[in-house]
Amino acid sequence: MKIKEQALSEAYAQRLLRQSLVILLSTVILIILGMTAIALGTADVSIRQVGETIIKFLIQSPIIDAEESRIHKIILLLRMPRVLLGMLAGIGLSISGTVMQSITRNPLVSPFTIGLSSAAAFGASIAIVLGIGFRPHTPIGIVINAFLLSLACAFLVYGIANRIGMSPEALILTGVALSYFFSALTATLQFIADENQLSTVIQWTFGSLNGATWQQVAVVFTIIIMILPILMKNAWVLNAMSSSGDELIKGLGIHPGKTRRFLGLITVLVTASIISFTGVIGFIGLVSPHIARLVIGSDHRFLIPVSGIFGGILLLLSDTVGRTILSPVTVPVGIVISYIGVPLFINLILARRKEYF
Repeated sequence: MKIKEQALSEAYAQRLLRQSLVILLSTVILIILGMTAIALGTADVSIRQVGETIIKFLIQSPIIDAEESRIHKIILLLRMPRVLLGMLAGIGLSISGTVMQSITRNPLVSPFTIGLSSAAAFGASIAIVLGIGFRPHTPIGIVINAFLLSLACAFLVYGIANRIGMSPEALILTGVALSYFFSALTATLQFIADENQLSTVIQWTFGSLNGATWQQVAVVFTIIIMILPILMKNAWVLNAMSSSGDELIKGLGIHPGKTRRFLGLITVLVTASIISFTGVIGFIGLVSPHIARLVIGSDHRFLIPVSGIFGGILLLLSDTVGRTILSPVTVPVGIVISYIGVPLFINLILARRKEYF
């Protein structure tokens, strides 16, 4: 018996080591990709210059000449906010997707399944087309409208689902119905919009990191840092909810309805804050958790961080391709992510079809 326990202990230790190495390696890849993305663009900047500029900024070193000042502005004011927002958006959407798939026990669920993206698009359209809301026709007004409508949609979904038992099926079906409803409202506004308004609405729905600022980075970073410890603390609860029915979960002392409501609203806050800045960037929250499960397994203590890192890598890679493939024209990241993500997801389904069908 002792020999068997020792073997199990060694196997568990090896598994923990492997999972820790995956987290470390994927983090290093994300950092390297981020440095490379900052260097790439129409202005010629090397990775060495990127590193030197960041170090000088951190230690408050003085700028020597005009050329160094130009590079400093390109890196710190234009490219770094975009790259960091892309990383954080990928992390936040992927973590949200992981949690949503776990609490609904459905591998095809993403943060947008409950209608957040459609509601955000409608909120932005109201500000753009009708000029309704706080400071309409301005970037901040569009952001606020998109955020508020996303939250309103989430509370409506959870309110309706709560009336019928807060089951996974209730959440998904209510979310899908409201998603179609808000899409119809957005289409109606597009129908009555003039050419300039229609162009702005369509560009917003494509999803883009253009115009990223340090303020946006700070907001998204703060929200992720606040909710990540909460999700990690509930990792064991997510393990139970993703693999067991509600009756069994109740036997473990977990209230499925309250837990589903609490963790779901956390993911709503993260997703709404991100898409209000970036527009609709789909597919990240769907595909990244599956890739992470394939690599790291289903233990949420490791799945949550790895899924987030993979999401950051995938979104940053997509944005870098969009910026450079047709330079100086920038292809919106929401379009590129579909071209990259769909083949990955189909290949994943084919490789693991026995789990899904």
